[in-house]
Amino acid sequence: MTMQCLCKKWKQLSRLQRNLILFTVALMLVCGIATYPAVTEHFRGLTVVVKEDEGHVLKPVIPEVLPEPPSAKPKRAPHKRGPHGPQNRLQKKGTGSDIQVEENPIQDAKKADKEEGEKPLVNRRGALIEADQATEGGTAKEAENKVDVPAVEQKDHSHEPEFDRLEAVRDAFRHAWKGYKEFAWGQDELRPISKSYGEWFGLGLTLIDALDTMWILNLREEFEEAKTWVSTELSFNKNVDVNLFESTIRILGGLLSTYHLTGDTLFLDKAKDIGTRLMPAFNTPSKIPYSDVNIGKGTAHPPRWTSDSTVAEVTSIQLEFRELSRLTQDTRYRAAVDEVMQKVHKLEGKQDGLVPMFINTNSGQFTHLGVFTLGARADSYYEYLLKQWIQGGQKETELLDDYLQALEGVKKNLLKKSSPNSLTFVGELSHGQFSPKMDHLVCFLPGTLALGAHHGLPADHMELAKQLMETCYQMYAQMETGLSPEIVHFNMHEGSIRDVDVKLADRHNLLRPETVESLFYLYRFTKDRKYRDWGWEILQNFNKYTKVSTGGYTSINNVRDPEYPSPRDKMESFFLGETLKYFYLLFSDDPELLSLDKYVFNTEAHPLPIWPSAE
Repeated sequence: MTMQCLCKKWKQLSRLQRNLILFTVALMLVCGIATYPAVTEHFRGLTVVVKEDEGHVLKPVIPEVLPEPPSAKPKRAPHKRGPHGPQNRLQKKGTGSDIQVEENPIQDAKKADKEEGEKPLVNRRGALIEADQATEGGTAKEAENKVDVPAVEQKDHSHEPEFDRLEAVRDAFRHAWKGYKEFAWGQDELRPISKSYGEWFGLGLTLIDALDTMWILNLREEFEEAKTWVSTELSFNKNVDVNLFESTIRILGGLLSTYHLTGDTLFLDKAKDIGTRLMPAFNTPSKIPYSDVNIGKGTAHPPRWTSDSTVAEVTSIQLEFRELSRLTQDTRYRAAVDEVMQKVHKLEGKQDGLVPMFINTNSGQFTHLGVFTLGARADSYYEYLLKQWIQGGQKETELLDDYLQALEGVKKNLLKKSSPNSLTFVGELSHGQFSPKMDHLVCFLPGTLALGAHHGLPADHMELAKQLMETCYQMYAQMETGLSPEIVHFNMHEGSIRDVDVKLADRHNLLRPETVESLFYLYRFTKDRKYRDWGWEILQNFNKYTKVSTGGYTSINNVRDPEYPSPRDKMESFFLGETLKYFYLLFSDDPELLSLDKYVFNTEAHPLPIWPSAE
């Protein structure tokens, strides 16, 4: 049929017939486009990136977002282990190829109080818990939010040489540093998606947290530029409130560690400055320190809504202040933190060595009694019992006794097995009711148990460490992205199909270090290569699902969705200070690289020396 014929017939059709035909053709075109794979991926907000030896890697399309204007008030970042600040959870949602970003910083307290008008969420190292509750039971509503997770096949990693793995960690650090240097230099935290930064204290947290990591990874060029900033730009003479715990473990700990590794007194001088400015926190009726200090004014105070501090915060600053006293010969730093431990040692309200989560700065007594966890608000209390004992040359038997008693309390009250695969896990106890809830934060425990066994504690500590290490690995391996959620709930009923349930609100991953930390300890002491292989899997998945092409890594909202894990636009300082450092130490073949007979790591992965036996 000729074109002339077709035109003639087309003209003979009525207007309605022509419109119907045109509509049908258009509909077919739209359906064709929607089912075409490349286009579909684009509209899902993903792009396929092909790299040598990596195959196809799905990564989020990064939208061009202008940084926040300088005049805008910066948002405060969430505390690592236990801020008392309120928190707004805002979500920006888009359609098509827009990135969905859930911003979850701790907002300005006054604004949150005014807008929320209710008790805030408290975020201890990112773990979200209502201010007036600690553990969650298995209610019907919770059951509706739980999602079964499939098992993941284990992989063979025997072919990757260790040097390549070490270089992969260096590459990851360089990539993270590239984003920080370009978009957040001298600020607290990088926001890699929006190519901007977040402020918390305004003290360059990421840079200080990463100093010793750069030295350990032999990244001298990056270290020298950071050192120049510390020398010329870092000042603690600021009218700003800082959290005592976070400032101690990140800033004081980071400066002390870098001083020991480099011998440069610049870092010791800065450590003495910040340590002195934090001391007003201890000026309380009970000598239990306040949570917040204004390092410019020399004043301290509790949060506005309570006179309580969290137990973990007041008992996880000792390694740093004790070491500052040793280096400066100024005994007041150690005296302040030792008095806290002596008071906690004598307090009533414990259960088989387990401590509640809160302590009152006026009375010096535990509050919110009957709630026990090894997760948020309590975790590093147990860690620092052991590590202070090690730091001091294993002489302070009171610390060791408290640690051993607490472990017996864990075994008696919190240790259970899941169904169907009998994974050993640590749950929580609230007024006698057990909850099979386990924070990712609890994954510090395998490493701490192994460290104790290495220093002569009972051999069954190592066996328990191995069991819990398997559980923490499964929290990664059973997720579709191979990355752990913030919180899991274990099934204990016979006939369960899956060991692990993940509630919708708990699916986020904040680039946390605890599992990698424990893998490092387990490999260092056992030389079992599976721990390295598990770590390699995790590092590859961080690269696959959290790496931002323009520089940096981002925490994500959904470890259950490998196609769109939903970036949060935030790189915590501990990703450089802890996570990447522990990856490097895990893959290193040098047992003398920060020997665990010579150094003890603070809870932010900053190595401090074990004191000579004569001290």
